[in-house]
This record gives sequence, structure tokens and C-alpha cells, in this order.
Amino acid sequence: MIKLLTVIGARPQIIKAAAISRAIKECFFDRVEEKILHTGQHYDANMSQVFFDELGIPAPHYNLNVGSGIHGVQTAKMIEGIEQVLLSEKFDGIILYGDTNSTLAGAVAASKLHIPIYHIEAGLRSFNMSMPEEVNRIVCDQLSTILFAPTQTAVDNLCLEGFNESKAVFADGRMRRVILSGDVMYDNSMYFASKAENESGILEEHGIEKNNFILVTIHRDNNTDNPKRLNDIFRALLYISEQNSQQIVLPLHPRTKKMLSINLKEDLQNKLLKSSIKIIPPASFLDMIMLEKSATMVMTDSGGIQEEAPALGKPVLVLRDTTERPEAVDAGTVKLIGTAYDDVLRETNLLLDDSAHYKKMAEAANPYGDGKACERIIRAILQKNGYNVKILSEFCSN
Repeated sequence: MIKLLTVIGARPQIIKAAAISRAIKECFFDRVEEKILHTGQHYDANMSQVFFDELGIPAPHYNLNVGSGIHGVQTAKMIEGIEQVLLSEKFDGIILYGDTNSTLAGAVAASKLHIPIYHIEAGLRSFNMSMPEEVNRIVCDQLSTILFAPTQTAVDNLCLEGFNESKAVFADGRMRRVILSGDVMYDNSMYFASKAENESGILEEHGIEKNNFILVTIHRDNNTDNPKRLNDIFRALLYISEQNSQQIVLPLHPRTKKMLSINLKEDLQNKLLKSSIKIIPPASFLDMIMLEKSATMVMTDSGGIQEEAPALGKPVLVLRDTTERPEAVDAGTVKLIGTAYDDVLRETNLLLDDSAHYKKMAEAANPYGDGKACERIIRAILQKNGYNVKILSEFCSN
């Protein structure tokens, strides 16, 4: 039996951890003991605890309760707390997800103690170093023992950075590996789509008409903390809401709520209060899947939703200039449109008015997986720890 510590702290990580935890429980319970550490990076109950409850994830064995704060202070508290946990028990490895401060802290703490790091979503690159997430994912990749890349593009990124020729040797004498696993979010989207249909009541709760609304999510700090970008986005949303029969539904992230009061111009704040835009509290994962599944289209700056919504057949307009998921752009399931007022209006109207363009995006092939990412990941970790297990062939997105 091997013991793994899973570190999570933000919504997407909790969701991804659900997929791995489910696979361990269903198929590998006799060989893998998983313990969960929640850093408390997302401290809003709607952003964390609800996900644990409805996704069936075991309650965290450890909770650091770090809360919000500037990057240095928050990350330092996490490193200290994770290190203490790693010293308190003997772990055979640490599982890290994505690109948050929790990811960075887990990588630093584990690497100093020579504990193998298994990075899920390795190799994603936006090539925008002004984004803290880009810094986090690059550092974590450099410290990882096995890098589980969700797509061929992610593998290619790692090869361009020399990972295929890396001479790095870890404390156990082994060299790092890159594995094309497929995306655990695809596994989750498929599993929870029908569950959401049966269990979510968010449409009825908020009076949202199925297939007659635009789902919008905004939370990235380079949008919320940039007054011009934030004002352009909301000026466009207000115009769309006035000129179109499609309702705009906006689950409001705590960060966005705070920054709207600081960075959104007063006249736009007043218009937003009087508008038809339906602002609702942060949605749980099942409710979010239901919103994505029921929307006409999605506008977002979220990385995870760029994976989830296309799997559900919905076109996605990305309110960013770059993305760490270019394969979705190449496949045609999502489109990068930035945040300029005219661009947001043009691309939204094109999707709503041109049925052929809409159909092309909605029916484009999903590049993210075959539903076996979690099994590939766990089998590779078991093999690394000396188990004689069958290794699944790598995911092929072609």
C-alpha cells in the first residue's frame, strides 16, 4: 500500500481531485491510501465545501485555513503548513493540480524533503509571464517527478523546454518522466453531466430559461484588477443584455465582486444594478455543469471551463489574450477574443446570428481525453512505486 498526499486549495483542484479520488476508491483502494490537504486558498464556503459535499470527496484530513492574502504571505503560510504535514507522516508522493499558489507551495515543500511530485496538468503554457499562474505551473513542472500532460500540445511544450532530454536525477535515483495522460476534467465532465441533470436545481432556483442564456464567468486578476479590461467587458455585457433576447447569467466570483466595487466606473455600476444581467452567487460544481450544459454559449476567462463546456457541446469565447489550452483553439471549440469592447460584441453577435458558425464550434471534436486519464495516472504512480501493473497506452488526441 502506498500513501499519497493530495494538495488542493481552489475550485478547479477540488473538482479534479474528485476524479482521482473516485478512481482510487473504485479501482485501487487496496493499493493506494490517499490523504487530502486543503490549503484554504478559497475560503468561501460556496467555492470549496459545497464541492466536497456534492462530489463525494472525503473530508480533508488536513486544513491549513490560510485564506486570502498577497502572494508571498499566502504561499509562505502554505509551504510551512504542507511541510509540517509531510514531516508528520511518511508519504510516497504528493499529487498537485494545475497552477495555483497551493500548487507552487506543495511543489516547494515536497521537493525540499525529496518526496516525489506528481503534477497533473503539466506542460500547460500561456506564455504570458505576467500571469501568476504561468509562473506557478513552470516552477511546479521543473520540480516534478512525473509530469502528467493532458494533451499533445502540453507534451510538446515540455519537450521544447528540454524535459525530453533532462538529466535531472531525483533522490531515489530515478529520472523524471512525461506522460500524455489525457485530461481528468474530461473524465469528470462525462461522469457528472447526467448527475447534474438529475440533481441540480439551479435553473429553477434562479428562473433561468434553458438554452436561452449566455453564461459568463470572470475571475482572472489580469481582468478584474485591470480597470480598462474590466470596464470594457462589462460595457459589452451591458450592451449585449440590452440588444439581445438571450439573458446573461453571471455567477459572481468573490474576487470579481470585490474588484467591481473598486475598478468598475460608477455609471457602469449603476447600469449593472438596473440591468437584466442575472448575477447569482458562486455555483457549486454540479450547478456549474448544469449551467454550462444549458447555456446557449459561454464567455469566460477560466481555464477549467475551456475544458468543461466544449465537452458538453457549447461554444466558448475566452476573455483573454492568451490561453494555456491552445489545442481547444486549434480544434475550434473555443475562440480567444480578448476583452476589447468591439471584439466582445462582434464575436458574441457572430455566434448568436450565424447558425453555421455556431454549429461548427459546438460540434468541433474535443481534444481533451478519452475518459481514462485518472486510470493512466494512478497506474503510472503505482508502477513508479514498484507495483507490477498494466500501463495503459498514452492518450492520442489525433
